Amino acid sequence: MLYREAGQFKTSYAKDQAIFPIRQDRILMAILIAIAVLGVPALASEYFLETIFVPFLIFALAAIGLNILTGYCGQLSLGTGGFMACGAFFAYKLATAFPELHLVIIFLLSGLGTALVGAAFGLPSLRIKGFYLAVATLAAQFFLVWMFNKFDWWTNYSASGVISAPPREVVPGFFLTGNDASAVTKYLFLVCFVALMALIAKNLVRGRFGRSWMAIRDMDIAAEIIGIRPLWAKLSAFAVSSFYIGVAGALWAFVYTGSVEALAFQIDRSFQVLFMVIIGGLGSILGSFLGAAFIVLLPILLNNGMLAIDPTISTALVSHIEFMIFGALIVLFLIVEPHGLARLWQIGKEKLRLWPFPH
Repeated sequence: MLYREAGQFKTSYAKDQAIFPIRQDRILMAILIAIAVLGVPALASEYFLETIFVPFLIFALAAIGLNILTGYCGQLSLGTGGFMACGAFFAYKLATAFPELHLVIIFLLSGLGTALVGAAFGLPSLRIKGFYLAVATLAAQFFLVWMFNKFDWWTNYSASGVISAPPREVVPGFFLTGNDASAVTKYLFLVCFVALMALIAKNLVRGRFGRSWMAIRDMDIAAEIIGIRPLWAKLSAFAVSSFYIGVAGALWAFVYTGSVEALAFQIDRSFQVLFMVIIGGLGSILGSFLGAAFIVLLPILLNNGMLAIDPTISTALVSHIEFMIFGALIVLFLIVEPHGLARLWQIGKEKLRLWPFPH
């Protein structure tokens, strides 16, 4: 009875096409924003902020980027880790070469640099698709990680090859990187930044770019017949996707780990983000957040649950069980509900709108 749009009349096309056309959705979103901005920093401990909420938000941003390319444009990519490494190393070089630049500008510039790299590696998508395109992006993953490991210029000739992010302030008095950075500052910055980026992505996929991407995804030949240029559609999807992933890589190195190293962006990172998109839901911005939350929380719940049952269990066994569960869930979602958790959320809302009437 609470979730009804009876009496809510749309008096314009803009209101009918709003992101949240139903009043209840807008109220729920306002409550979630209030909880995220006010409730979580006040109630959550520093451990939860650092180990759960911060990586969750960064992974959600990376999943949005991959979802733009794979979910909305239909171009399979396995190079997410390499593009995240691009963002991290570009941000480090910019931060050390131009110390006067604001950190947010550094993140955005690193995303633009990664967008150029992604568009270059997206050129094979004009000729190949499916499995062959996945192999091409996999080659990009290995090449980029090798390049950052091979050439010491990227690490400013550090002997260890592992470098720390220089301390920077997001606003005067509030450090975002370095030893003086607090977990609350990191979390609040990421909440605002990721929410803004998600809103931009949502409007992109609802506009001309999104319609061209989805037309290419559904049937590229028919899209070309009706006037959509595959060259610009595919390359723009690669560029926008790489921009988001590159910014996520910069955030991962600067805000989360505080160190820039290529080993953090190996092939398993690419598969991890791909699992988020598959489990959360292809072609859904909300699914990117749901998938990121699922992948971040599941290992923690597994570790705590297994240790509660048997404190002597080895961490290696828990890790193997985690991989088995991930594989089983991916197969389950692909068979039962290919659109993931976002589709299940949508179905639940539709049932709630009709309850208690039969359907």
